[in-house]
Amino acid sequence: MNSQVSINAGYNDGNPVKVVIVGAGHRSLIYASYAEKHPEHMRIVGVVDPDGERRDLTKMRFDLQDECCFADITELVAKPKIADAVINGTMDHLHVSSSIPLLRAGYDIMLEKPIGVSADEVLELYEVAERLGRKVIICHVLRYAPFYESIRRTIADGVIGDIVSLTTAENVTYHHMAMAYVRGKWGRVDQGGSSMLMAKSCHDLDIIAWMKGDVRPVKVSSFGSLLQFRPEKAPAGAGTRCLVDCSIETSCSYSARKHYIEQRLWEGYVTYNTHLGVTMSDEELAESLRKDSPYGRCVWHCDNDVVDHQTVIIEFADGSTGTHVMTGGTSRRGRTIHIVGTKGEIQGEMETGAYVIRHPDARKGHLYSEQLIDVEVSEDMHGGGDLRLVADFVKVLKGAVPSISSTSLEKSLHGHLIGFAADQSRLEQRTVEIKRV
Repeated sequence: MNSQVSINAGYNDGNPVKVVIVGAGHRSLIYASYAEKHPEHMRIVGVVDPDGERRDLTKMRFDLQDECCFADITELVAKPKIADAVINGTMDHLHVSSSIPLLRAGYDIMLEKPIGVSADEVLELYEVAERLGRKVIICHVLRYAPFYESIRRTIADGVIGDIVSLTTAENVTYHHMAMAYVRGKWGRVDQGGSSMLMAKSCHDLDIIAWMKGDVRPVKVSSFGSLLQFRPEKAPAGAGTRCLVDCSIETSCSYSARKHYIEQRLWEGYVTYNTHLGVTMSDEELAESLRKDSPYGRCVWHCDNDVVDHQTVIIEFADGSTGTHVMTGGTSRRGRTIHIVGTKGEIQGEMETGAYVIRHPDARKGHLYSEQLIDVEVSEDMHGGGDLRLVADFVKVLKGAVPSISSTSLEKSLHGHLIGFAADQSRLEQRTVEIKRV
């Protein structure tokens, strides 16, 4: 079953959408790769990044003019518009502060998630975008994964009736947890800007809100903590850096040598500018991991403060409920979903590319009927949603009606408000009501 948002779909009127990359990081370059695959639909015409090497590498990759390469957003917005839109892939705490000047300068935006780091600034961005009449698409790429899109259409068709209960789970592997949320950029709220829930699972909270359609969330409770990755949990013999002073490195599942040298996991993050073609030898990488790379640190002796597991419980205005369980440190990654409706249920796992529809069946010799739905699945981390989102963004900029997966700013608020309320609930140990938008 193919997604109705084809990754090569577009309006080929001979005028590709012109786009500037703001923040030439790993995610931005994935989205920008659409222009290389479909130059008839989108063209990269500029870059903004404070890192000179990254600017130069992006310039070479997309054959950009010198006058379209900027160190700062203020340089871009000071000039007449050079593009139709921007891909904003800056760090979380910069999303809103960088997007507002771009909106005022006339640019539409494809904005990496999360929208911002607080409910107030997210709502401020929404107000500015609405007032200026600009389009802001949030990179909730899971909506475009054929697995989730197919489930959403099934619900919209009334196949399982009205949703009574919706449960999702995200299992974050031990190597992903270690790279991003212990050793890496999102290990501390004051550095990454977001809690782990918002950095990792705002996709899943968005899926829950999206599946509920126009029914708004009203209350949230949440529980979670940093249980595993802290000094007092370190096994005997653990050092401070894997390749320097650890006596258990050869047997440790979190060995930086095993993850980043032998298996080259998360290379786009661990080795600087790999996503722009820079290569690093094993010897160079080992030297970095020994000396200054944050990825060479012991996972039990980092400065991380984000949770490693969290559960979120949501009540909606119609009395239905949703639950999301995020767990870091699992052996195998996976996202699961189970939706129970008044007429039936849906259950599946994104990575398998299939889900089951069940209906009660009280005939003699039966208890229920079951239908397996096979869905196109991709090997990428987001189930094939990344470039489908870009394709839809291009079509919307050219005047097309947004698809059912549309992640426009106004349609992405509820999932974020759930997440901010969940973190408040966890910290304050109380149920939090969600303000009406």
